[in-house]
This record gives sequence, structure tokens and C-alpha cells, in this order.
Amino acid sequence: MPCALNSKNRKPLGVPLNQTALSILYRQFGKHPIRVFTYNGKPIANANTRAWRQALKRADISNFRWHDLRHTWASWQRQNGTQLDELQKLGGWLSESMVRRYAHLSSEDISQASMRIDAAFDKLNLPKST
Repeated sequence: MPCALNSKNRKPLGVPLNQTALSILYRQFGKHPIRVFTYNGKPIANANTRAWRQALKRADISNFRWHDLRHTWASWQRQNGTQLDELQKLGGWLSESMVRRYAHLSSEDISQASMRIDAAFDKLNLPKST
């Protein structure tokens, strides 16, 4: 049973769910009296099955670690505009430095960020290069 004692820093972590997550959970309602996810009417007790490993192989994913999904989630949050302080609260990290270990911007995001200063230069009416 999940509780604060099971979290890494032993503090309660509220997990707000977005509409996509809620939609997935609502579709599972009524399939089992206790468990959320089932397969052929039976609760899924272990996700690391042969079928899962075959799916990873078909997707050409090697060296998969479940914890990698936390890095992916944090990076997708940052790449879609979530600020570091918001992400720190969402992920339950105690420090900004830990958030930075998990969340990475893509080179495209960094390139777009570098162009934000153009608006300031545009106000100066500097001659444009040809």
C-alpha cells in the first residue's frame, strides 16, 4: 500500500493527475474490484513480463530501466514549458539541483530560448543583416 514511508524522502507526495491519466484510469473502472489494471480479467501483478521484454525488443529499446521513465517525464515537462519550481513540486524533489539531473531541454528548446532576445533588439530598430 502506498504511503509516505515508501517515498524516497519519507514525506507525503501528492500526485495531481492530468486529463490523460484520469481518462486512462476511468476506462479501467469496474474491470476488477481492487486492482486498477488487468489483463484478461486478472490483475497485473508484474509488468516485467515476457510480453513487455518482447515489446522493448521490437521498439529497439535496450538497457531499459523503469526509473528512466521519471527522467523522460521530467524532460517532457520542461520541454513543454513547466518551470523548474513547478516541476520540483510535481516530482517531489527536495532541491532544484535534483530537478536539473532529471529534466533536460532539447537542443530545439535551447535554440528557441536563445532567440527570445531578438524581441529586445527588434525594439532598437537595428539594421538587419542581409
